[in-house]
Amino acid sequence: MSEISRNGVGGGGQPGRIGIGLELDDVHMKILEVLRENGRISVAALAERVGISRANAYTRFEALRADGAIKRFTAEIDHVRAGLGITALIFVTVRQQMWKQFRAELARMPEVEYCAITTGQHDAMIQVRVSDVAAVHTMVTDRLANIPAVKATETVFILDEVLRRPYVLPSDRDQGRPARRPAQEAQGGDVPLGKMRFVGAAEGRAALRKDD
Repeated sequence: MSEISRNGVGGGGQPGRIGIGLELDDVHMKILEVLRENGRISVAALAERVGISRANAYTRFEALRADGAIKRFTAEIDHVRAGLGITALIFVTVRQQMWKQFRAELARMPEVEYCAITTGQHDAMIQVRVSDVAAVHTMVTDRLANIPAVKATETVFILDEVLRRPYVLPSDRDQGRPARRPAQEAQGGDVPLGKMRFVGAAEGRAALRKDD
């Protein structure tokens, strides 16, 4: 996005202005939706897609950058074409007094794409991308196993990445949610779906006699 990738101009902390304290509105969200599809889009095309003026698009984009809502721009690659066709998740149990050592050792492993501290049976989840299964085995048995901070590991290989989004937005939920139909009032003896109709004992006995 070369046309609007200049450094943001610092400003006050007032909401809606460039700087800390920016309040994101529907237009900001629409800009983020468009950038998710194409981060290199020109400011003119961005303005047209969002339905605002070019000056407004530029100002809002710079505000998003200056406020930190947009952290950086990067490239998305084909890992298989890059020679990293094997992806694995390694769940790690860490000795609780040695987190600092675990973090330091992990930072020295270039195969690690992502690491998160988790709840549950394990303490951390590592995602690695390597060229073959043997590389995963070497990493687990020779490298992770020799880190004193690592108590135990469990490895899961990813067979297929079904869905990967650059990022999600609150507006995505509204777009994917089906329109809610107005509730229909019960007419006569009809009972709306999901509700129950209670019949008194006397009324029930009278209905049975009528059927006889």
